Formats: sequence, structure tokens, C-alpha cells
Amino acid sequence: MNLSRREWLTGRVFLIALVLVTLLPFVSMLSAALQPRGTVPTGLAWPSDPQWGNFVDAFTAANMAALLRSSLLIVVGVVPVSVVIATMAGFGLGHLRVPGGRFAFGLLLLGLTLPFEAVITPIYYQMRDLGLLNTRWAIILPLIALYMPFAVFWMRAHFSNVPTELSEAARMDGSSTWQLFWRIQVPLARPAIASLTILLFLWTWNQFLLAIVLVDDATKRTMAGALGAFQGQWGTDLVLLCAGSLLILTPTLIVFVIFQRQFIKALLQGSVKG
Repeated sequence: MNLSRREWLTGRVFLIALVLVTLLPFVSMLSAALQPRGTVPTGLAWPSDPQWGNFVDAFTAANMAALLRSSLLIVVGVVPVSVVIATMAGFGLGHLRVPGGRFAFGLLLLGLTLPFEAVITPIYYQMRDLGLLNTRWAIILPLIALYMPFAVFWMRAHFSNVPTELSEAARMDGSSTWQLFWRIQVPLARPAIASLTILLFLWTWNQFLLAIVLVDDATKRTMAGALGAFQGQWGTDLVLLCAGSLLILTPTLIVFVIFQRQFIKALLQGSVKG
């Protein structure tokens, strides 16, 4: 596609403006986190003597090592199970056309309309009756269920676009349904599975509401959920609070930067059919 010079310049201006708007909050937090302890950060003033030790203090004060371990345990409990169930359900609803599939898919679509805030109260009483309050299971089990509508919808969209000729050829070669799924469909679905895994990881790592409502012990929450307790303890120390917030954001940024190609590949895969 040939672009005129005016279109090229307009696109670059919008791109630069978008980057600035996106990075400005992070730059502001970083400049505030590097100010001397006890000061009140103002604007985007870069400190003359950056206090990089503030990040070490925030890591120690927030007990980040325990929070990191807790977040990893929750992610390991949520993401693999959700991806496996969603992949199998998406294959059944999108490719096998199982009886009653449309009705089940309609129920899943209704689940997409429910915000977490609308179901947090019944979830709380259910976890209480199960004796799971103040445990990581109180976060893991509800998240698997709450993520399932979107996860199945995501995987069904991929399997619905896979040519049926591949399955027909595999059936003629004597493949069973499981062999068709595991040896043919799953390898083709790797970009969709990878992108779904990234999304679920980011959402689980940044989960805040369930963590603060269902778990009282900050060391059993996600890192984002523990930020509430950290803010309550160090809310008057804005420098330490900004440093702790950046430490909590860092893992998600690293994961997205590393796997952004797979994520974009999966998005583009659904934009062109045939």
C-alpha cells in the first residue's frame, strides 16, 4: 500500500502521541519512586540523586518474595487447568458440533456478560461454606470458573475456522476423535492456545477484587491483591508505594514483551480466513 507523505506523517504523529500517553504514567511513577524517602513527589521532576535503593526497601517491606511465590502458585493453579478445559470444550463446540452445543455456547455467552463485582457476594458465601476462605483455593477455583466463558469462546473461534477437510482426511486414515484432537487440531491451535495462556496469566496475576475479598492473609494473595494491604500500611509514603507498584507490574510487562509475537500472531490468524 502506497501512502502519501501527509498520511505517513499523520500516522507517525498519532503513533508517537499514543506511545507518550501510554508511557507517561510509568515515567511519572518511576520518577516518584526514585525520590528521597519522606518527600512528596510532584510532577515529572527527575531527582538529581536517584534513590534506587527504594526498590530494595519496597521489596523487603512488602515481603515481595512471599507474594511472588503466592502469585506463582495461583497462576499455576488457574492457567493450565483453564487452558486445557477451554481447548477441549472449544474443540467440541467449534469443530465436532456436539448435540446441544449451541445451547451450551449460549449459556457461556451469558457468562461473558457477568462482571466479577456481580458475583463476588455469592462466591464469598460459597467459599465460606466450603471452608476455603483465606486460602489460595478461594482464588483459584472461582477464577477458573469465571475465566471459562471467555476461554471457551476464544478457542471455539479458532476451531470453527479450521477446514473440515483436515478432519475428514484424518478420519479416512483411521484416526480416532482423541487422535484427531491431540495430533492434528492442538498443533494447529498453538497460537490461539499461547495467546489465551498469556491473557489468563496477565488477568490472574493482576487479579485484585477476589484476592482482597476472599483472602485476609496478604501473603496468600496475588501480588496485585497484596497491594491493597501494602497501600494501607505505607499509604503515606508515596515514594515507597510507587516503588512497590512498579515491582508488582514488572513481571506482567516482562511476560508480555517476551510473548508479544505469539499473541499478535494469534490475533492476526483470526483476521484472515482461507
